[in-house]
Amino acid sequence: MYYIVYGLLYLISLLPLRVLYILSDAFYVLVYRILGYRRKVVLDNLQIAFPEKTLAERKKIASKFYHNFIDSIIESLKMVSASDAYIKKRVSGNWEVLNDLYKTGRSCQIHLGHTFNWEWANLVGAKAMHYTFLGVYMPIKNKTFDRLFRHLRSKSGSVLLPATEMRTAMLPWRNKQYCIGLVADQSPSAAEKSFWCNFFGKPTGFVPGPETGARANNIPVVFANIEKPRRGYYKVVFTLAEDQPSSLKRGELTLRYARYLEQVIKQQPDMWLWSHRRWKKDWNEEWRKNWVE
Repeated sequence: MYYIVYGLLYLISLLPLRVLYILSDAFYVLVYRILGYRRKVVLDNLQIAFPEKTLAERKKIASKFYHNFIDSIIESLKMVSASDAYIKKRVSGNWEVLNDLYKTGRSCQIHLGHTFNWEWANLVGAKAMHYTFLGVYMPIKNKTFDRLFRHLRSKSGSVLLPATEMRTAMLPWRNKQYCIGLVADQSPSAAEKSFWCNFFGKPTGFVPGPETGARANNIPVVFANIEKPRRGYYKVVFTLAEDQPSSLKRGELTLRYARYLEQVIKQQPDMWLWSHRRWKKDWNEEWRKNWVE
């Protein structure tokens, strides 16, 4: 089944990107206008984040989000046949932030959110940085597509680590220099163990792992955001967040990341994954010790 699916997707991916974007526009109408895929979730999330905006303004953001969301899927499809050089022409970044850290002999963490198109950024970044790049991913239940995305995400040299087996997967890298990418805006599975702070004015849980690992090993942390100057082109912006995480008090790095993420989302609100149920868990006063703000 894998080879049948791969073959079909390969043939489709040979189409010029401008033609694939025509397909993307058609799917936008189907997914957003007709089927309304997660439309209520998206609009509810936008209501939480931007209560000061009118409904019409939030719907405009939602419409642009769905365009970007479906574009990212189409662009990921293009990766099946596109060369690394083809994608590289369309993704720029201040990679020197990472390469300067590499010269110090230390590993580093990248904390980023679900901003489009992280698939292209991973493909280009793995070659642009001097580090061996470790990409943490959530396995897909469908084995065919899990195998497909593992192939696409590792084709430029990224080493993939399943999020479900992080401790075991990191063991071979304990004494090696690496750069690990962590999507740090996931909704945590264990709310009672999470760090909590206000995010867009609402109590929100953040997974503690990224900060805990950085502080325990004193690994420099870089925040990353992806901008979209125009359709089909992306710019990755890296910011050194902390060079000495072990010097920070518990929760401070997570709070910094929450404020950073708010800022970059406000700059390009249609670039974040609003279909993700970010606020599905409510704050409980019993977790007060994990309130970091």
